[in-house]
Amino acid sequence: MSGRHILRLSFDLPPDADPELPEWLRRLLEDFTPRVQMLEGGALLDLTGAMRWWQRDARGITELVQLRALAHFGVRSAAGVAGTPMLATMACALTPLGRRTVIDDSPEAIAAFLRPRPVRELPGVGGKTATLLGEYGLHTVGDLADVPQHTLQRLLGARAGRALHEHAHGHDTQVVDPTPAPASLSTEHRFARDELNPASRRRTLLALADDLGARLRTTDQIATGVTCTIRYADGSATRRSRTLPEATQHTLLLARTAYAVYDSLALQRARVRSIALRADALRPAAWATRQLTLDAGDDKPLALEAVADRARARYGHQVIYPAALAISSRSSSARQWDGGRRPGDGRGRRAT
Repeated sequence: MSGRHILRLSFDLPPDADPELPEWLRRLLEDFTPRVQMLEGGALLDLTGAMRWWQRDARGITELVQLRALAHFGVRSAAGVAGTPMLATMACALTPLGRRTVIDDSPEAIAAFLRPRPVRELPGVGGKTATLLGEYGLHTVGDLADVPQHTLQRLLGARAGRALHEHAHGHDTQVVDPTPAPASLSTEHRFARDELNPASRRRTLLALADDLGARLRTTDQIATGVTCTIRYADGSATRRSRTLPEATQHTLLLARTAYAVYDSLALQRARVRSIALRADALRPAAWATRQLTLDAGDDKPLALEAVADRARARYGHQVIYPAALAISSRSSSARQWDGGRRPGDGRGRRAT
């Protein structure tokens, strides 16, 4: 038995919440334990060493955490408590807001919770894997637990089969990592209607990269990766990430990587509802390095970028923009863009 007590919280954050709210919540949680890992829309806490200090069991501390989050910030939450982050996360996902689910750290309690659950609720099991397992009659976690590990490895591969076998028995080596997640910047464009034109989508990617690049340069930061999220007409979405060849804040390099990610998805016939672009793992610009190259073609756009930044700082972001966005104002495809930029209207601005 591990003897650990892991709390997984899922916060109901309002869409117009203060950007500082996650940081305020982190500070509140660290009043209970220093081992706090903030996640998107929630957090993981290791309560193992906190129970003696607070003279409460894990359920009692969880109730107090939820009460304080609600009293101080008006944030409701769902909570799951178990011996591992995996079990706590699964329990939290099944718990309504304002409630908590506690799984005792005993083989009987773990088996009683896990065995009836559908296989798709285990981490790492996506739709394709769940369908494949279903073809062999493996529909629940209990079904998986009863299958020998080597059988799962033949079906899914050595690494995936071994991990799934461990998860089916409630074993999880994940730990609560209090190291803050690297900061990121994101921007999104929602189309007025389902977008079928690949050229329009590429212009959108360029505009998003241009926006991210300008914000990175304004805040003296560089990004080490890019994540592109495509949302479709049926509400589903695809997300792909790629590490940049070198950490950068330049629009040209961000756009190239965004194009590469988009092209890898082969979305020629997709009905795209929105595109979001995120700059990942931000670092101070002072850490930037420039890889030497014999291609002088990149130098001119980067030099013009500095001129554009000075013009934008004086006259506004809509004054100057990449030439590829300079679509004729008579084009029927002109649309309103975030930040007041309208690629179909070039009056009063210069294209670079």
